[in-house]
Amino acid sequence: MKSLISIVEIPTEDFSRAVAFYQAILNISIEEIDMQGTPMGLFPGQDEAVSVTLIKSEEYKASAEGTVVYLNAGDDLQHVLGKIEPAGGKIVVPKTEISPEIGFFAMFIDTEGNKLGLHSKN
Repeated sequence: MKSLISIVEIPTEDFSRAVAFYQAILNISIEEIDMQGTPMGLFPGQDEAVSVTLIKSEEYKASAEGTVVYLNAGDDLQHVLGKIEPAGGKIVVPKTEISPEIGFFAMFIDTEGNKLGLHSKN
């Protein structure tokens, strides 16, 4: 079955700060584009992967309430989690085991005020 999610947009108040934060914690390069006057930051992805973008728009508001997106943190989410606070974010749920089969999760607030999760098998 194909993924039911195709695009995730993460709102930003300070676009440059958000780009720097996610590049630092995920060790990725974010491609910055202008989509008809709207700044967007494209996370790297592969063919059928969900597209994740940072977006700066008056129509979007950062929030720690509502839907939570979990980012794949690779083999061990602790590596990403350890970068959250030095990059300006806040850990709200430390690394916690879900089950041996599913793995671990953690939650954080990014520099913009969004609550997101991390997931890894270890």
